[in-house]
Amino acid sequence: MNSDSGLAGKAVIVTGGSRGIGRAIVERFAAEGADVTFFFRDNAAAAAEVITAGRASGRAIAAEQVDVRDSAACAAAVERVAERCGRIDVLVNNAGVIRDNLLALLGDDDVRTVLETNVGGVFNATRAAVPHMISRRAGKIVNISSVAGEKGGRGQTNYAASKGAINAFTRSLAVELASRKITVNCVAPGVIETEMSAAVREQAPDEVKSRILLRRFGTPEEVAHAVWFFASRYADYVTGQVLHVDGGFKME
Repeated sequence: MNSDSGLAGKAVIVTGGSRGIGRAIVERFAAEGADVTFFFRDNAAAAAEVITAGRASGRAIAAEQVDVRDSAACAAAVERVAERCGRIDVLVNNAGVIRDNLLALLGDDDVRTVLETNVGGVFNATRAAVPHMISRRAGKIVNISSVAGEKGGRGQTNYAASKGAINAFTRSLAVELASRKITVNCVAPGVIETEMSAAVREQAPDEVKSRILLRRFGTPEEVAHAVWFFASRYADYVTGQVLHVDGGFKME
């Protein structure tokens, strides 16, 4: 990639980096010459595949098995990365889950798991990484939200609530950390070709595409490009923003 993004040699953490959008983000940063560590919860085979592919390309990619719902585990993993790299320059909060259903049919675990992962996980990883950025008065935090956070959808009250919280978290933290020269931004994908969106895409693909101005689904790489921008030197004067990468979803 021929660009002076300022990311070469930077220490980057990506949560939920073994598949889909997370993997595309990991590979995008690694291609820029960054030292990337991604967190994954339980799919060791997928994580190993990312590492193997990275090594074959001569890229610096490492992994930590971490459940982001566990604050102590997040803190310990971030400390290991900081000890190995000597710094934390970029944090991408990507880990997330869905448990879609009508509100009356949602179980306690459906609500708890989504909120603890999608919201609690962002708090846990960010609280652990921020002190390292503050000590250097530099850093980039990029959160992955969703169009669901601002555009409601049937059967997604738990997921939409979690992503709306991340949008608010992003704006508040941007205010809090601006004086420390740390930017905080958010990317809100629409319907992207990943395992997470497979059920929606396969159930009624034409109907879903009809609600997207560009009439197609997005790719993980297209989301990764937006994350790259926020983390690069080109976005040094951008903070507190939520960028929709959704092809114009629900605009008609």
